[in-house]
Amino acid sequence: MSHPTQRSTPPSPPKIKRGWCRVPDIYVILFIFIALAAIATHFVPAGQFERVPGPAGRTTIDPNSFQFVDASPAGITDFMLAIPNGLISAGEVVFFTFMIGGMFMVLRRTGIIEIGVDKLTRRFTNHSLLMIPVLMTVFAVIATIIGTQELALVYVPVILPLMIALRFDSVTAAAVALCATTAGFSTGILNPINTGLGQQLSDLPLYSGFGLRVAAFIAILGAAIFFVMRYAHQVRQNPALSLMQHDEAEADKRSSYQHSVTESALVANTRQKLAALATFIFFGILVYGVLKQGWFMLEMAGLFIIMGVAVGLIAGLTTDDICEGFNKGFRDVLVGAMIAGIARGVAVMLEQGQIMDTLVYGLGNLVGELPTILSAIGMYFAQLLFNFVIPSGSGQALVTMPIMAPLSDIIGVTRQTAVLAFQLGDGMGNILYPTSGYFMATLALAGVSWQKWVKFFFPLFCVWVLIALGFLIFAQAVQWVG
Repeated sequence: MSHPTQRSTPPSPPKIKRGWCRVPDIYVILFIFIALAAIATHFVPAGQFERVPGPAGRTTIDPNSFQFVDASPAGITDFMLAIPNGLISAGEVVFFTFMIGGMFMVLRRTGIIEIGVDKLTRRFTNHSLLMIPVLMTVFAVIATIIGTQELALVYVPVILPLMIALRFDSVTAAAVALCATTAGFSTGILNPINTGLGQQLSDLPLYSGFGLRVAAFIAILGAAIFFVMRYAHQVRQNPALSLMQHDEAEADKRSSYQHSVTESALVANTRQKLAALATFIFFGILVYGVLKQGWFMLEMAGLFIIMGVAVGLIAGLTTDDICEGFNKGFRDVLVGAMIAGIARGVAVMLEQGQIMDTLVYGLGNLVGELPTILSAIGMYFAQLLFNFVIPSGSGQALVTMPIMAPLSDIIGVTRQTAVLAFQLGDGMGNILYPTSGYFMATLALAGVSWQKWVKFFFPLFCVWVLIALGFLIFAQAVQWVG
């Protein structure tokens, strides 16, 4: 079996001294959030809504049933167990992260990823920037139709070697996957997770309001493509401008994937060609499962285990090679998997202290007090804030839309506008807040820290917020009903 030629690793770049004002480590940030949530249970009144059957057998809330209940503030034991309970609650994301990390490391050991990257690099080396809008458009269209932002976890390991080989960086790879899927998910043209469920809960015709959502999709995706391409172009022209410039792991990636097109091309042997064919077949099964069988993280993780073993054996790896590949992949994504679980501890604290429903009730009342002209904007920011503790699209819809839909009738906002405010508020925060498990796991797969991502993404996030406000103001002004 042929393997890519081993290349020497360049000297590690000098480490930059961190100043006193540096952003704390993500573990510290999440620990502070959990502590604040625990403290809040001692001051925010406990309350709850009654749970009732909702669309498609889901459980939602009765918006007229809120009542205050006896306080159950978090104690020392509750605080001590917040992180373990968070890891258990987010077990699906944690397990998925480990499996996808292990599977892609096995694929790397077969050599087929390096060979594929080599071929694509040679074909697109003179038009490398064009890969970004093409990939982002494809990812966004998929997300706006099937509503699965979590597919970014699959995209990143696939495109990361290509982005590095084309002399971009890991931030570019993460941005292509995360920004594209979020643009598609947030606008949700035919998205069953946020648009479909939100409209069902609001008693609206399914997928009505198509035209305005298409316009929002184009505007939000267009801004993302421009922003990512500008950054990628700067990095390719001057690598010193990369946010990953002084990252040792990034230097290792460059050593592995970047080479001159004047070097001899990598050639696959017969077993590697068969392994590559098997990989495409498995990804075909993955697409079928997600679209037709409703697969989510557990099913995909199970498929990735089988895929790693089968492709490895076809390529000629021994069982020991496959096991070591999985082990190395697990080690590489360990931090991201842990962060995804720890982040869930914030919601665990709020739920155990029975103040989650109180926060929803309070945000609804706050929006209801705003002037009519600001009501749609208030709904958007309420959803954006609430997304911090419930980063799940369907989960947030089931909790907030039964309140926001009837509230919109009272304050002069159409229900269609209320659904749009939910969609945009829910989606955009998913790739900013460290409490979003799939997002933190995606960053881990890309090898990008949350702090570096925020530095890159926050300007685009501000642009997205302005675009969202523009569409909501327009919808409010014309009393948009779809």
